[in-house]
Amino acid sequence: MDAMALLLSRLQFAFTISFHIIFPSFTIGLAAWLTVLEALRLKTGRPAYRVLFDFWLKIFGVAFGLGVVSGIVMGFQFGTNWNVFARMAGSIQGVLLSYETFTAFALEAGFFGVLIFGRSRVPPWFYLLSTAMVALGTTLSAFWIMVNNSWMQAPVGYAVGNGVFVPDDWTKIIFNPVVWVRFPHMLLAAYLTGAFCVAATGAWYLLRREYHAEAHIMLRMGLGLGAVLIPVQLFFGHLVGDYVHDYQPAKFAAIEARWHDKQPASEVLIAIPNEATESNDYEIKIPVLGSLIGSMSFHSKEVGLTDFPPRDRPPVLIPFFAFRIMVGCGLIMLALAWFGSYLNLKNRIERKRWLLWLVFLSFPLPFVAILTGWFTAEVGRQPWVVYGVLRTANAMTPFLTPRAAAISLVVFCTIYTFIFAFGIFYIYRLLRLGPAGHLIKPPIAAVPNRPMSLAADGLISAPGSVGAGEKP
Repeated sequence: MDAMALLLSRLQFAFTISFHIIFPSFTIGLAAWLTVLEALRLKTGRPAYRVLFDFWLKIFGVAFGLGVVSGIVMGFQFGTNWNVFARMAGSIQGVLLSYETFTAFALEAGFFGVLIFGRSRVPPWFYLLSTAMVALGTTLSAFWIMVNNSWMQAPVGYAVGNGVFVPDDWTKIIFNPVVWVRFPHMLLAAYLTGAFCVAATGAWYLLRREYHAEAHIMLRMGLGLGAVLIPVQLFFGHLVGDYVHDYQPAKFAAIEARWHDKQPASEVLIAIPNEATESNDYEIKIPVLGSLIGSMSFHSKEVGLTDFPPRDRPPVLIPFFAFRIMVGCGLIMLALAWFGSYLNLKNRIERKRWLLWLVFLSFPLPFVAILTGWFTAEVGRQPWVVYGVLRTANAMTPFLTPRAAAISLVVFCTIYTFIFAFGIFYIYRLLRLGPAGHLIKPPIAAVPNRPMSLAADGLISAPGSVGAGEKP
């Protein structure tokens, strides 16, 4: 095992998974919101809901495609950089990923075609059902991924035979109690991502004094959903913390930057962990609060990192700061959602332009919270790729050279940078056009069994130009 090849492989996987998670976390929440919009349109008949649905459907399509492409590319590295892990865990993880393909992708791809082509070809109730099926597909995708990752965090329901992990109880793997706190936590994070992106877009249009009716709907619904879901998310975050405390005490100690056993334990608010001295510099802490958070007790004993051999300890700096950034983002979003929803109820939010600016600038916060949450979970799990069973260093392809790892890292970074630049630019153009714009308008002759019919003359029109099938 080459240490440089291991470092480059870990950097590559961190880069690709961080990039990929941006798009599913956005589309999961957005698919659910599209379902709500279509249901409201059918119930009320209000045209603004149809306008918003068509607008966000285009953005969903772009983000969904980017998520699929980045996910496929990301999967290659299991064979190139981590073939020992793929061989040992393939009988479990391969099956779980296949479940994702056969359930989630089948629903998403099949019914997404109805959303694109079927508005005028199917009954309204079936179009609503198709929208809900796409939302269910994105949810199932998140579920199988979380089952997969949760098995790596807390492996259960397996036996070891001939040097590989063999499933011996699928009910334990799928219904692992860890899944049922981590999956809702991830799902709520995705819903909040969609909510704040929608609210930020509404705030942007109000600041620009455009699309007044649609902007108010986006702002009211986005902030309202955030105001309700963030407290629920904080509760599930606490449950996730309980599982880490019980199942991964070294990770919990790293998150807390607790080096030595303490009874009762203080809560370190901020510090600079120093692994060389096994202490914290510039520490600010609150007495007793650490025991209350860890064990719901005022006098419990909480373990420190020195209880574990150095080779079994995770890095401290990343999970310590990543966790605090995640919580900080959540608290800022909570304040914006509650205050903004209050002003919405009073019909005064449009007068508070400073708040509109804050809501508009808040759109990166849910993405940052999701990324730092994953950094906390994945870096805190080290040095294990399957916790307590398979070390990360032993999971790497044994004959991988630093040169090969560096080349693949550069190639992956180049591909993902191109995908990201293209996708963000295109979504930005859609947002600039607004709910009334037609950057893409399928011609009437477009049919699902002839995909190239979408490429008819006049399909793509520049902002402000005449759309396909329209007369000047």
